[in-house]
Amino acid sequence: MPSTITTRATTVLGSNRLLESGRLRGKRVGIVANPASIDQDFVHVVDRIAQADGVTLGAIFGPQHGFNADLQENMIETPHGESAAHRVKVYSLYSETREPTPAMLDGLDVLVVDLQDVGTRIYTFIYTMAYCLTGAARAGIPVIVCDRPNPIGGVAVEGPMLEAGFESFVGLYPIPMRHGLTIGELARLFNDTFGLGADLTVEPMTGWSRQAFWDETGVPWVIPSPNMPTLDTAIVYPGQVLFEGTMLSEARGTTRPFELCGAPGLDPNVLAKALNGYRLPGTQFRPVSFEPTFHKHAKTLCHGVQIHVTDRRTFEPVLATTAVLHEMRQMNPAEFAWRPPPYEYEHTLLPIDILAGAAHYREDIDRGTDPRRIAESWKPAVVEFERLRQQYRLY
Repeated sequence: MPSTITTRATTVLGSNRLLESGRLRGKRVGIVANPASIDQDFVHVVDRIAQADGVTLGAIFGPQHGFNADLQENMIETPHGESAAHRVKVYSLYSETREPTPAMLDGLDVLVVDLQDVGTRIYTFIYTMAYCLTGAARAGIPVIVCDRPNPIGGVAVEGPMLEAGFESFVGLYPIPMRHGLTIGELARLFNDTFGLGADLTVEPMTGWSRQAFWDETGVPWVIPSPNMPTLDTAIVYPGQVLFEGTMLSEARGTTRPFELCGAPGLDPNVLAKALNGYRLPGTQFRPVSFEPTFHKHAKTLCHGVQIHVTDRRTFEPVLATTAVLHEMRQMNPAEFAWRPPPYEYEHTLLPIDILAGAAHYREDIDRGTDPRRIAESWKPAVVEFERLRQQYRLY
């Protein structure tokens, strides 16, 4: 007989605490959610709100990839619709608007946000939340953000800061690539530090430790977006997402997006040997070949590396990716290219610049600056951010 594995949840999510408190009773509620908005019993927050005594589900709002997360590619807008199960409007916040309009919010007493972030500045769900704070403030509607774990922990902070002039939907505010905060803590920081003006309440979790990675929470993993299939993906993502700013493959169209990376004209063995020569903490680079089924280099054999994280607590994802980009650029400069705009509603700036948060990251890669020197350059700003984030930590 097959064995049954039972994992006891040690973390109680903000959504559970909110619904058990009864504070939504008598209210017409709008909810911002997607398939990852479940609790430890696999019950979706929309269903819990719809079934709650005395609570009226008024509207559903979906982030990038849609409420059902069924649109694979980036930059494909989601249409508005209706929930057949609950007979309410489903509004897309990745459409002609990223901010809920007064018409969408009309008749609601409160807007609840229950989205799963992955701990990286460019993940658009945190800006959907920010736009919800702004839109709700304009409409005079309070917002409750239900807190969820940062899957890659709340200790490490790493990477370049977003600088003025490089704001976009993959980076609205000056925070580092790996920010080390939960979505609730980010809501407090955004609303206070950047003056969004919302009547904000964050419903905290219980039983979550900043040192915990997702698989230590007991909460089931549901992919928050189509190319974030596993915790392993989330761990490398703060660095590997920079590949979206290149014409190299980040392995979308494979079963290991972001863990694999490469291009047709590379020698994987030479590349892996060079990267392992850095002796970067917590990682090993293995030579690979792969063929994406879609996206960049679709149906074309690519060669590169897989990033194997051997110690996730010492692993520095942004440094690791910086080393990969540096070595790929040095190995094959004729075929190394930055992706041109448009990218995520930005039509002028290069995608790599809005992803990295400034132009000097790209310029350093182009001039062949040692990756460890590049990493040193972002550390003073990270120290300043550490002082800021201490004010908004809930755990």
